Amino acid sequence: MCGLAGIFHQQAAARVDAALLRRMTTALRHRGPDGDGFYVAPGIGLGHRRLAIIDIGGGDQPMYNEDGTVAIVFNGEIYNHVALRETLLAKGHVFRNRCDTEAIIHAWETWGPDCLQHLSGMFAFALWDANRRQLFLARDRLGKKPLYYGRSADGTLYFASELAALAAVPDLPRRIRDDAVADFFAYGYVPDPASIYSDIAKLPAGHFLLLEHGGEPAAPRRYWRAPAAERALDETQARDELAALLRRQTGARLMSDVPLGAFLSGGVDSSAVVALAAGQHDGPLATFTIGFEGAEDESPFAEIVARRYNTAQHTDRTSVDYVEAARTQAAMFGEPFGDHSSVPTHRVCALTRRHVTVALSGDGGDEVFAGYRRYRWHLLTEAVRRFIPAPLRRHAIGRLARAYPKLDRAPRWLRAKTTLTEISLDSALGYFATMQRMQAEQRRVLFADGFLARLDGYDPAARIPALIDESNTDDALRQAQYVDLNTWLVGDILTKVDRTSMANSLEVRCPILDHEVVGFGLGLPATLKLRGGEGKFLLKSAMEPYLPREILYRPKQGFAVALGTRLRRDIATVRARVLSEPMLDSGFFRRDAIARLLDEHESGRFDHAMPLWLLLVFEGFLANVAAPAPAVGIAIPA
Repeated sequence: MCGLAGIFHQQAAARVDAALLRRMTTALRHRGPDGDGFYVAPGIGLGHRRLAIIDIGGGDQPMYNEDGTVAIVFNGEIYNHVALRETLLAKGHVFRNRCDTEAIIHAWETWGPDCLQHLSGMFAFALWDANRRQLFLARDRLGKKPLYYGRSADGTLYFASELAALAAVPDLPRRIRDDAVADFFAYGYVPDPASIYSDIAKLPAGHFLLLEHGGEPAAPRRYWRAPAAERALDETQARDELAALLRRQTGARLMSDVPLGAFLSGGVDSSAVVALAAGQHDGPLATFTIGFEGAEDESPFAEIVARRYNTAQHTDRTSVDYVEAARTQAAMFGEPFGDHSSVPTHRVCALTRRHVTVALSGDGGDEVFAGYRRYRWHLLTEAVRRFIPAPLRRHAIGRLARAYPKLDRAPRWLRAKTTLTEISLDSALGYFATMQRMQAEQRRVLFADGFLARLDGYDPAARIPALIDESNTDDALRQAQYVDLNTWLVGDILTKVDRTSMANSLEVRCPILDHEVVGFGLGLPATLKLRGGEGKFLLKSAMEPYLPREILYRPKQGFAVALGTRLRRDIATVRARVLSEPMLDSGFFRRDAIARLLDEHESGRFDHAMPLWLLLVFEGFLANVAAPAPAVGIAIPA
């Protein structure tokens, strides 16, 4: 795992500022503490920070082809590189080391941009071909590895693994974009392809950029999308095929020349990965668990799995200061990021890095095999929609939803406002209502009049119907999964995993998010994903030979759930920060609306934990990252 940075001038003869390239690369040293490397030629500069995993002695980057005309800087792992090497050797290519990076170079020489169809793994890379005079930037299918880019006024393209590196570029504007702020308070993150800055974008997952000196600015081109077709499999066949597929893809991710372990939360997904990895790993597999006080603690379940597979289990019990953590979120992510489970995730990464350099993770199971509760609610409301005419839903049920009190602290069965709201809306907007972090009315009241005027009616929900149309399926569950793969998974889950792990110089691999597994899961009929109120039905069934029922069929727990209580405990500090000068001078918020949220939360009558947490995170961004612009990037918290 590594970090990369680069500079590409429009003019082929332009001189690259090597000192600036070094500063950009240095800002990524946490992603690659084992060394750096540079390629500088007229019009092009590539920088790299290395975290050595495969072929430690021979894998330094930039890496070149035989005659030095192709150079690459690469972040990720190509799991099929051994088989790919055999194919390329048969075509006459010469390999000089065992590193997977070299396979990308020769794949490019053989297939050009179509080389991406031959790569299985997680990756972001920049490849310069001096003969073709082309720069090729690419990101993996699911977006596990990040790649940001922006242009200065003279057309120079700057790109890097993180915003921290682009913050080192004085000629690259960092103007906060209004719609990204609106998106953050709707989703809890800034969805791809935007960043929080108007002049910096994220290369979307499953896309590439192909650039030439003197050419017109190119737009990203898609090379992969999640498949929509349903496969005809009976239950027994599907269960056996899934178990074999997961075992194979987990085994592929065990390749490493450095110590390797696995996260073990005690949930279904991480337990499945540990079970499948332990049987293919030489010696006891190192496993890592973070325990919490009270109902949040899943470590007893992790111990059950650890004992069954005789793992080298490491458990660390901790408490989390979310108020202080909010100040460091933006330093780690480069922009506002509002998933508070990133705080304990950072802790488990720190624990893991003390023992190993690579960790397997169970991320992706909920999205690929329909584990989220919101999928069940979405299918239920879809069924209701079919029987209630749209005008009645919009008017009668919509009015009831608006009138129904927001009973945050009532028993779950009395909290009908969200369900009524979803039923009253059409399918796409109804699904958005289940995934948004703040309701539209809350956001409208929170935002200052001037900011609302600049937004000019911009609606963060608009991307959801567009994605459902793009999904190319009439299956409501598959539509929702497609939406999540293109929003929540890449914008939240994978961003969280990448930044928290790389802040600790730890590589994380996700077997369930292999693109073949994703295609398999999406292609299953809904009855094999949701059955009898049980999510991830087929995954759990496939894992029954490997895991006890108390792991497979217990209620799902969150990683960190007592946020409201903790913010109420520190309400004075929360109040001081969200009503601070940077917040009130930003022009985004109404002071009275923030004060009302604070008062209602402090009283205990309402739970405004999520809006207050998002405000805390945004305050940390404004105070510590947005201004003043750092000279050489952003320090990552220990």
